[in-house]
Amino acid sequence: MAETAQEPATTDATAPGGTARRRPALSPSRAGDFKQCPLLYRFRAVDRLPETPTKAQVRGTVVHSVLERLYELPAGERDRDRAQQLLRPAWDDLLAEQPELGELFDGPDDPELTKWLQTASGLVDAYFEMEDPQRLNPESCELRVEAELPSGALLRGFIDRVDVAPTGEIRLVDYKTGSAPREIGEAKAMFQMKFYALVLWRLRGEVPRQLLLMYLANKQKLAYTPDEQELLRFERTLDAIWQAILRAGKTGDFRPNPSKLCDWCDHKALCPSFGGTPPPYPGWPEDPGTNEESLLDRTD
Repeated sequence: MAETAQEPATTDATAPGGTARRRPALSPSRAGDFKQCPLLYRFRAVDRLPETPTKAQVRGTVVHSVLERLYELPAGERDRDRAQQLLRPAWDDLLAEQPELGELFDGPDDPELTKWLQTASGLVDAYFEMEDPQRLNPESCELRVEAELPSGALLRGFIDRVDVAPTGEIRLVDYKTGSAPREIGEAKAMFQMKFYALVLWRLRGEVPRQLLLMYLANKQKLAYTPDEQELLRFERTLDAIWQAILRAGKTGDFRPNPSKLCDWCDHKALCPSFGGTPPPYPGWPEDPGTNEESLLDRTD
């Protein structure tokens, strides 16, 4: 049976008064934000400005929850009907945890909610056309991992699924509820997967044999085999990103980097590149949890 597991955490600092505090860390989503636009990183990780989730993002969260719960069942019970039965409870539980998501619809009888749940149901069905969960025995699902690099940078993230073959080879699996992306989206997704591969390598001393992205919307798979030298180069990239974040954090100099992606940014009105003014810089946050990924980050 699959289980939600956590790799051994590195030792965190202790705040005055003996209160345990986690050290600042880098997640794949926040690293990607800084690469895309340092100001976007500041808005999300430092200012923590609210963002409005899309129906597609929330649907992805629900489908991920269904697949996680599916693997908590005995293998013989992991069929389509059982997975579909998990769909509405997954939405109800998410709504109980984040009631503001109910504002996406006009109440529980909204026909748009019914249509939205039907599209989520279609994605769950698509998963069964891509692989048979009754034949799989994942080591863990929604695995929270963290590892410290030799430079001292701390990496944190969540892996959708870790499969370990009887011969010991590791496969990392990530579910995507959208379609297989164009080049820029593929690069973003593979950045995330290399991040996870690096963390697992540093924790276990073994390079994962395969990184597998499963795009449920069009039932396509993207598989990649990393190697040690590639992960070492990627480690240097993450070190450079983290050092740049720390330098910007000291000065508050998080500069915008305008691109075509700006049209989808919730904070465009505050961006100097579009005539806006960011809020006063609050300083580098004392709460190190600001670099954690949100649930929606993990299901894009």
